[in-house]
Amino acid sequence: MSVVESVAELERLKLIRNGEKEQQTFSATEMERRLSSLRAIMAEQGLDVVLLTSYHNVKYYSDFLYTSFGRSYAHVVTPEDNYTVTANIDAGMQWRRTFGDNVVYTDWHRDNYIWVIRESLRSRGVTPGRIGVEDDTLPLELRQKFQAAFPDAVLADVSKSAMRQRMIKSAEEIEVIKHGARIGDLGGEAIRAAITEGVPEFEVALAGTDAMVREIARTLPQTEIRDTWVWFQSGINTDGAHNWPTTRRVQRGDILSLNCFPMTSGYYTALERTLFYGEPDPRSLELWEINVQVHRAGLELIKPGVSCAEIAHTLNEIYIGHGLLPNRTFGYGHSFGVLSHYYGREAGLELREDIETVLEPGMVVSMEPMIMVPEGEPGAGGYREHDILVVGEDGAENITKFPFGPEHNILGV
Repeated sequence: MSVVESVAELERLKLIRNGEKEQQTFSATEMERRLSSLRAIMAEQGLDVVLLTSYHNVKYYSDFLYTSFGRSYAHVVTPEDNYTVTANIDAGMQWRRTFGDNVVYTDWHRDNYIWVIRESLRSRGVTPGRIGVEDDTLPLELRQKFQAAFPDAVLADVSKSAMRQRMIKSAEEIEVIKHGARIGDLGGEAIRAAITEGVPEFEVALAGTDAMVREIARTLPQTEIRDTWVWFQSGINTDGAHNWPTTRRVQRGDILSLNCFPMTSGYYTALERTLFYGEPDPRSLELWEINVQVHRAGLELIKPGVSCAEIAHTLNEIYIGHGLLPNRTFGYGHSFGVLSHYYGREAGLELREDIETVLEPGMVVSMEPMIMVPEGEPGAGGYREHDILVVGEDGAENITKFPFGPEHNILGV
């Protein structure tokens, strides 16, 4: 038998139901609610099937968070069925963690991922005329392959509709997010305890990450332990919100940024605080207090019926009064849910001037003003605070408890 013949005999599609289903993050009722809402979108748009390919939507609708490593994954939803399409390399884990069924594609044939999606639909009697895809994250090459596999079908974007569904959190989602906020506060305390003169940034970050990972494992023992991290920055490294820890050592007089990101089953939460090691100079203290003023004002503005744009424009006026609007570095906050530093974004719920979305109960947003003063100017560094709020019927609940401001976060004195 030739090599070509032996490869041809290898399976293209597998069912690997190894072990028992794992306990899901959410109840079956919650997962069916999500799928029912997606199917309502399908009915409205006349879609016969939705091919979800992003980390966030595969996770949201199946409770399975894949690890790509250069391979493609999908969650296929029809009016009657739902299943993940996953790579053979990960064996039965994918089935154990999927709400619903799972089919596996092997590596032995080129574009086998596409073939398995097409054949799995055909075996279920589905010949789609309209297919929902995620145009905001779907690579052009993969979209073209989908179109070639279903030449008579129209590919229609479903990403915006799915995003709007994800923007309103259920009670079960809010419970997970509240756990995350509490765990972020614990990470912040571990970071405070680790800060001392001469300690490298990465050592401080490790202390916070370790504390949060252990608490996630204690709180949600059924979940995968993955993706939690800390950005701890000092001195000039505070200038960017997403600067990773380095080997720079904390020095007396440094401005510090504490940033904790516990990831509980794919759900992102965050704690961010400005601190100083040693007494700040007068201009640094002034800048810090101005940013805290904006933060406090923002916390009061978050309530149902207020638009994202309105919040941004109102807070801009405070910075304008101090001549600091050009020092602002990003929007004032964003939605929470299935997202991370490498997947997901509910772009329709960001506290920016160009977002007209009106806040409503069930939304979960941050308030996180930041300004940056370049090196060489008085008060140089990045100043930011970050709290998470759950919008309710009459106001908003702040679920971040770690204190902020100069009265709490000047260390080493």
